[in-house]
Amino acid sequence: MKISEMKQTLAGLDAVNFRLPSGEYLPSHFHVTEVGLVSKHFIDCGGVERRETVANFQLWEAGDYDHRLAPQKFLHILKLSEKILGREDLDIEVEYQQATIGKFGLAFDGTDFVLTPKHTACLAQEACGIPAQDLALPQLQVAGCAPGGRCC
Repeated sequence: MKISEMKQTLAGLDAVNFRLPSGEYLPSHFHVTEVGLVSKHFIDCGGVERRETVANFQLWEAGDYDHRLAPQKFLHILKLSEKILGREDLDIEVEYQQATIGKFGLAFDGTDFVLTPKHTACLAQEACGIPAQDLALPQLQVAGCAPGGRCC
């Protein structure tokens, strides 16, 4: 989901709910503790230099059970964050504390925001010698490269 989509969605909501990939809802007293700009500058296993930039939302819950984030308040937070994010229509990445900090994509199902799983992947499949037919295997989508491959 992009920032523009989130703003448009929030404008039409009465309540903000987030759901984990498992179907479990975040407690209604969650907070948005950070909205940030995350830039990643890296070299993939094929030697290609790459850059990625996303808007990052950190969701957190505490003992403040009376806290409810209204859609208009969330929109206000997004407006304030333009000082950091600029006006670029960035993809959104969400962090949420579980056993470790989980990173998720974001979607909207017509009622709720849904945290979507993110997976690692090999960005230099040709350089790694991964045949196209092998890319559909679940272990390659999650792990990125095959054991014994030239990039791993």
